[in-house]
Amino acid sequence: MSISVLIADDQAMVRQGFGALLAAQPDISVIGDAPDGRAAVQQVVQLRPDVVLMDVRMPELNGLEAAADIMSRRLDPAPKVLMLTTFDIDDYVYEALRLGASGFLLKDAPADELVRAVRVVAAGESLLAPSITRRLIEEVTRRRPAQQGSSAALAQLTGREREVLELIATGMSNAEIAGHLFVAEQTVKTHVGKVLAKLSLRDRAQAVVFAYENGVVTPG
Repeated sequence: MSISVLIADDQAMVRQGFGALLAAQPDISVIGDAPDGRAAVQQVVQLRPDVVLMDVRMPELNGLEAAADIMSRRLDPAPKVLMLTTFDIDDYVYEALRLGASGFLLKDAPADELVRAVRVVAAGESLLAPSITRRLIEEVTRRRPAQQGSSAALAQLTGREREVLELIATGMSNAEIAGHLFVAEQTVKTHVGKVLAKLSLRDRAQAVVFAYENGVVTPG
């Protein structure tokens, strides 16, 4: 079953280039594109793509506003939103992660990284492995005081679940966490699911933000 993708970017050349690259993959189909955030929301509702490549800076609605609109609609199944940016540190991207976007990618990333990113988020993972993601979150959270008041939620986690949360926050994949803890990858998936459920988080991206904001891990 192919991964359906919608590309939202105000530059036609970017839409066409990304579209051609992704359409050439046997497991990916590009079902639409949009030149602005408002059109992106409309097409997401109409076409129900698996993955949305969303440029951060667009007319009508910017990528953050469009992502927030999409998330608020609680579509089932919910599309995975992958933010695109030309900036390596961008508050918009951080806010998108808080809203529930599945990650972000620099526009000048190599072609194979774009393809991998689409497959990663379509599979339900978050695109958190690149070091740039950790730099972004660390830079922004340095300027935001750690929140208090989530201790009750954190208290629900077992010691192993909290350890898994810490490792998620470093950008580790399930396979990497499994290797680090010397357990089966399926065991890690179970722990991750329990962490997300207990903390009422949408996905791993929100888990990373939660971990930094609540002092589970500290930047640096």
